[in-house]
Amino acid sequence: MGHHGRMARTPIDHPGELAAEEPIRLLAVRDAPLSLDEVFRAVADDAAGGTALFVGTVRDHDRGADVAALSYSSHPSAEAELRRVAEKVVAEFPVRALAAVHRVGDLAVGDLAVVVAVSCPHRAEAFAACRKLIDDLKHEVPIWKHQTFSDGQEEWVGA
Repeated sequence: MGHHGRMARTPIDHPGELAAEEPIRLLAVRDAPLSLDEVFRAVADDAAGGTALFVGTVRDHDRGADVAALSYSSHPSAEAELRRVAEKVVAEFPVRALAAVHRVGDLAVGDLAVVVAVSCPHRAEAFAACRKLIDDLKHEVPIWKHQTFSDGQEEWVGA
């Protein structure tokens, strides 16, 4: 207890320990190649001690079958849903800056399909926020993957 019977409050040492006023810096669903540099630059923040960046790439196989071609398509609401997912992450963690971009259209093996990044005051919260961002994006944003395998089989997958 502080004097006068009130609970002593711990002051915030630095405002950079808190979430930024406008932490969502870049959100996009686009049919052009993605850039790691663009996403990394978007989450630069002098108060961030940790930045976590996740890159999803097109792999050459899925569940034992060779992938020959892949394309992503999205519902018109995809960017709005991406913003909703980002806002949930910002509400849960002290995010200084957040960015997420997802590719649509035809992609080749090795192409970047999704790049997300989150910067926070500390490492642990940056990792946790980035993990929530990519997991929620994959489960909730209406983007679908169409795969064609080397044997001619095809499948649609909720991305």
